[in-house]
Amino acid sequence: MTPPAAGRRLKHPNRTWVRPFREGAGPLYLQIAQQVREAVDDGVLRPGDRLPPQRDLAQQVGVDLTTVTRAFAELRQAGLLDAQGAGGTFIALSAGNRSTSVDLSMNIPPLLGSAPFAQGMEAGFQHVGQQLGQGELMSYHVGAGTREDRAAAVQWLAPMLGTVGTDQVVICPGAQTALCALILARTQPGELIAAEQLTYPGLLAAARVLQRGVVPVAMDAEGMLPEALEEACQLRRPRLLYLVPTIQNPTTATMSAQRRQALLAVAKRHDLTVIEDDPYWLLAGDAAPPLAAHRDAGCPVYYISTLSKCLAPGLRTAYLVVPAGEPMEPVLDALRAIALMPTQSMVAVASQWIRSGQAQDMVQRFQQELRERQAIAAQYLPSRAQAHPAGLHVWLPLPPRLDQYRLIQAAQEQGLGIASSDAFSVEEPPPGNAIRLSLGGAVDQGALAGALAKLNDILSEAPEARHSAIV
Repeated sequence: MTPPAAGRRLKHPNRTWVRPFREGAGPLYLQIAQQVREAVDDGVLRPGDRLPPQRDLAQQVGVDLTTVTRAFAELRQAGLLDAQGAGGTFIALSAGNRSTSVDLSMNIPPLLGSAPFAQGMEAGFQHVGQQLGQGELMSYHVGAGTREDRAAAVQWLAPMLGTVGTDQVVICPGAQTALCALILARTQPGELIAAEQLTYPGLLAAARVLQRGVVPVAMDAEGMLPEALEEACQLRRPRLLYLVPTIQNPTTATMSAQRRQALLAVAKRHDLTVIEDDPYWLLAGDAAPPLAAHRDAGCPVYYISTLSKCLAPGLRTAYLVVPAGEPMEPVLDALRAIALMPTQSMVAVASQWIRSGQAQDMVQRFQQELRERQAIAAQYLPSRAQAHPAGLHVWLPLPPRLDQYRLIQAAQEQGLGIASSDAFSVEEPPPGNAIRLSLGGAVDQGALAGALAKLNDILSEAPEARHSAIV
């Protein structure tokens, strides 16, 4: 293969981009990768430019060869480098077209670019593609799902819930659809849902559209407070209780077993129906059993497990577990009214990944990747940042002197998307001054480090909050 843009400026390696390392700015290999990115963005390195040989660069910057090799691997995975073997390493032709923005606002799993990972995903799609001619995947499935797909769901749910009957499982086109169906099936317009005072924006949107109110319940470092739920039940009489007990969105709080039991006791006492939204339990690896795993809960606990956060949002597949003894038909009626059915080909891909063990392998890979990304975040963010070691996001309370809205605007001007506490708040104004940072949207660890370095600079330079005259 001929090196890109041969004959343009490639005879001698471009070394003008190399700068001294910054103390406390993250691992050296990521600093090297970030220097290359910034040089491309600034036009110092252009598509087709040759980089120095790895040994020469290691000697020039005073690191070992392994550090440079790891930096180059990071850049190749991001599509910035084109390795030509003995011919050298070049800035890829496509590098000039890349976006410099990094979205830290959406909670999505990171990309994993290794060959075994890609091959496993491809095998799943190929297996499903071979079934398309049989017609079943292209037909209507308006019930709870096929027997095969519900069996795969039971296999997926086993680590969380233990033994679950296939007749309890409903295949849904995403967790949001499952949540809306449960609200429709279990409440009437005007009735109330109790939730953490900072909660999943999808719940707030669903409640607003479906004309249900949301009652904010105070939290601490473990999540919802049982005594606050007790007070809310006595004063407001909600019908539903919505919880994210593990790596709560947005605060990252994870409930102990004792806290889960205490909340169940309150729910039982006030005849609440519980919706347990649990997208992060498998990623956490160390969480207490879900509320739905308690067979003697004393109140119905509906359990939602989406594949969007620990596999891929594009699968649009979530599993809803209906408590034993509770009627299935109202939930199915609501689902049919909302979406009729999930995309069967995507459900089949998910089932194939689960049956083959590919899905479980992917979760382990995501756990490792997220632990590494959280370690990077810890190097750049203030110590007050709240996070789980394998979580997708970080919750960053801001000091009173910082105005979150002006901070977000400054970040947007630097190509960074971040989420304000407004998006999660049941109350107006929000309880606290904070932002949520999602670590999966960056294309790789180097891009994440660069984005967080920018944010760190913005935080240190951010203007002080203006005090409002409103009383």
